[in-house]
This record gives sequence, structure tokens and C-alpha cells, in this order.
Amino acid sequence: MIVLDDLTVAYERHPAVHHLSGAFEAGALTAIVGPNGAGKTTLLKTLAGLVRPAAGRLERSGLARADIAYLPQIPELDRRFPISVHDVVLLGRWRALGWRRGVARAELAQAARAIAAVGLAGFERRPIGTLSAGQFQRALFARLMLQDAALILLDEPFSAIDARTADDLIALIAGWHRERRTVIAVLHDLDAVRRHFPSTLLLARDCIGWGPTERVLTAANLERARRMAESWDPDADACAPATAPTA
Repeated sequence: MIVLDDLTVAYERHPAVHHLSGAFEAGALTAIVGPNGAGKTTLLKTLAGLVRPAAGRLERSGLARADIAYLPQIPELDRRFPISVHDVVLLGRWRALGWRRGVARAELAQAARAIAAVGLAGFERRPIGTLSAGQFQRALFARLMLQDAALILLDEPFSAIDARTADDLIALIAGWHRERRTVIAVLHDLDAVRRHFPSTLLLARDCIGWGPTERVLTAANLERARRMAESWDPDADACAPATAPTA
């Protein structure tokens, strides 16, 4: 579904992701892991089309923008806006609804089913500012359900939430995987990755390993990633692009 060929993503020409090549297969369930500052979020935003590559090639085979659902980290979202759980979930139908078309009964029913599926029945009219972190993340997962996307990108979806919520959301992710959707998630909990994610990309700006999780998350690879992250020089010379970027 997604092919990366010598992909470099940079800020002011200093690479955050460095010469990355590989592929995310259609229907794959993949974790992106690595030390802090390894380029994981940058890569996810690039896959979502929010950041443009500096060099190399990014090919999203058969994917339109409407086929991609992206969930950023909770701290990036402002919950002060006076909007209810119900309306947040309905935003998953935004591309279909636009400004002019009203919400059909079928879409209202779909939103109600999604809210119930994430365990928020009875919270429909609650302002999102009154929710706990776990409840808010459940609402965002319900919104993802309404987007009905082929590619789902999740940035640290289990951070700052309780264990029960994490288990419930992992069950939803497993359901998307069974439906042959492609799910790519940035994660820090390596135990959860080993239990639930068949494939892993270990990133330390450069690719340390990419493939079956048990082969990637070895002690040697994790130590190499740590050392590479610690030795990275943010003041190094800018990376000269080898190829023109395409996306």
C-alpha cells in the first residue's frame, strides 16, 4: 500500500527521518518504535500527507486523501472548544457531509453505534472538555470508525490513558486489522507491541530494523537505536538531497 524509497524528511534541511526505504503492506498492522526524537511522529505525519519529503519517494498506491485517517497525540488537541462527544464523532463524516448537507438518519445511527462500541453510551451530550483522557481517546476512536478509512495512522494512542481503556482500544485496532485495514501506530510500550503488533519499524532517524516484530525488537537492535539517538548531532551539516521528492 505504501512504498518508501530513500525517503528523507527534514526541518530546515536537517533530517528527522533519514534515507528510509521499505513498504507497509496493505492490511498490515505495524508499530513504529524508537527513542525520543527518533522521527516517529514526523514519519507518521509524512505518511498522512501533512509533511512533505525533502528527498526520496513516497508512493501511496491507490490511496486518496479521503482513504487516510490520522489521529495525533492527545496533547496536540485543544479540548476547550465547546463541542459534544456526539458532534466530535460525527466529524468522522466531515468529508462526506461538508458544509451544506445535513446529517442523515443512517449517519446518526452509525455515530450512536460507534459511541456505544467504544464504551461511551450515555456520554453523547457531554462536552469534550469534561472528559478524562481515556474517555476523550475513546471518542476519537469512535470518530475514526465513522471515517471508514483504508489506512489508519495513530500517534501514541495509549499514552496518558488507563489500562482498561488501552485494552478496549487495542481490541478495536485488532478488529480493523481483521477487516484488512492498514494500521500504523507510533508506540512506546514494547510489551504491547510484542503482544499485539505482528510487524515493527524500529527507527532512530535511520532505520534500525523493519519486519516481523520478534526479529526487529532484539536487545542488539534496541541498543543500537539508543546509541544512534544519543550520538545524533542536531548541528551537523544539512543533508544534501540525492533525489527529488515525490509524494
